[in-house]
Amino acid sequence: MARGSAVAWAALGPLLWGCALGLQGGMLYPQESPSRECKELDGLWSFRADFSDNRRRGFEEQWYRRPLWESGPTVDMPVPSSFNDISQDWRLRHFVGWVWYEREVILPERWTQDLRTRVVLRIGSAHSYAIVSSHPRYPKGYFVQNTYFDFFNYAGLQRSVLLYTTPTTYIDDITVTTSVEQDSGLVNYQISVKGSNLFKLEVRLLDAENKVVANGTGTQGQLKVPGVSLWWPYLMHERPAYLYSLEIRGKGFDWPLLVKDFNLLRWLGANAFRTSHYPYAEEVMQMCDRYGIVVIDECPGVGLALPQFFNNVSLHHHMQVMEEVVRRDKNHPAVVMWSVANEPASHLESAGYYLKMVIAHTKSLDPSRPVTFVSNSNYAADKGAPYVDVICLNSYYSWYHDYGHLELIQLQLATQFENWYKKYQKPIIQSEYGAETIAGFHQDPPLMFTEEYQKSLLEQYHLGLDQKRRKYVVGELIWNFADFMTEQSPTRVLGNKKGIFTRQRQPKSAAFLLRERYWKIANETRYPHSVAKSQCLENSLFT
Repeated sequence: MARGSAVAWAALGPLLWGCALGLQGGMLYPQESPSRECKELDGLWSFRADFSDNRRRGFEEQWYRRPLWESGPTVDMPVPSSFNDISQDWRLRHFVGWVWYEREVILPERWTQDLRTRVVLRIGSAHSYAIVSSHPRYPKGYFVQNTYFDFFNYAGLQRSVLLYTTPTTYIDDITVTTSVEQDSGLVNYQISVKGSNLFKLEVRLLDAENKVVANGTGTQGQLKVPGVSLWWPYLMHERPAYLYSLEIRGKGFDWPLLVKDFNLLRWLGANAFRTSHYPYAEEVMQMCDRYGIVVIDECPGVGLALPQFFNNVSLHHHMQVMEEVVRRDKNHPAVVMWSVANEPASHLESAGYYLKMVIAHTKSLDPSRPVTFVSNSNYAADKGAPYVDVICLNSYYSWYHDYGHLELIQLQLATQFENWYKKYQKPIIQSEYGAETIAGFHQDPPLMFTEEYQKSLLEQYHLGLDQKRRKYVVGELIWNFADFMTEQSPTRVLGNKKGIFTRQRQPKSAAFLLRERYWKIANETRYPHSVAKSQCLENSLFT
């Protein structure tokens, strides 16, 4: 696979060659059932990076036609992981080019002998395809990766790889939409079956205790659930609904870290996040459904910074990506909005048409949810804002400009909100704000990079947000939940330090400020639908 395109080779024999082309249709999460089996391929794989000058040696010598070790030295590589952080070989840290993974697997005989069984190889995440450039001032074989975003471009098989089976006649996709009629829940379903036109389909809807609450037949229909209990966001009141949380990161997948992060979210009293800036693992979405965390689901539309990026080839690919995101996550109740991009150069004329088409396409895929993109452009120049349902704004007052002048934040924030709302008359979410903080740095009066400065900056933002949140501002999302790695630069000290938690998930002073704020908002609105009834200072946090 490349740090670069998603190619991984598993030595599974002729059985899997028919799966080499990308699957079309549904993206149902694999689950074992009486008719389906799963076999995880996580663990140690053989790994080799192609360090040749043109990075094409593996294809030229056809490494995929024999065991990988026969082509040259291999190393053990855990899957899932990002290969950049695993090895002590400095060349892999910033490697640009093709890498190769191999794993030999013994399959159950019934999988290969039963003609009624279909076997699918599923790679949860292979990251990523990137534009690679070189320049004459560098030596031969030297590759540089130009990116236009502020996070380290980790690469590898970052989520689980597995094999699963289905019958040859199988359910390929399910689409569910819901509504409420008085005290009854209405579940509209549409099921895609492939492999045969001769089948009988029975539909049963189960509650959390696996009791059947409704029945149906056929590939489409409506199920009615009397006395329905609605899914409801954690601690959220319905009038007005308000999102308050942090931006978390989720390129890879690790169960212990995921559970820790959700415990921290609930400790804070937070109720939402945006998947910045790519779709997170499906297990993350399942946790959001389980714990009532609202999601703004964002595609990998990040780094669209130059005019040449808004071309027809990119537009076609962007639409395909949105199809995949919607197809995968459409049935999650936690997903309330689609985001098609983060900080595109939306002041450009070409960006206006581009964003208009992507947004319209996304709405056609799912008419039931609002669509947005996240802007950092000037309100008067933004060419994409007329087409979104909700305005999402990133601004860093008293950080990237007016350094240290915290007294300006309230005025600048009020002006920002008033200008955008006057022009577009749409709900607004403050989708990013914050300041970098080195844990343990202290100064009074507050200076930049100290814990006191981060806390004081957030306090000034909150005063401005409170003036508008009962009007047309419907959410506030801090950047960021935890510190994270970026590319090296003179402005980054071992990564971006805007987290209110460290990379080790230890709180900075601002975490306690946010906890007090979020629980105060929850308590003053009384969150009538929420399962969680605890107060901030009660002994049990998640009663």
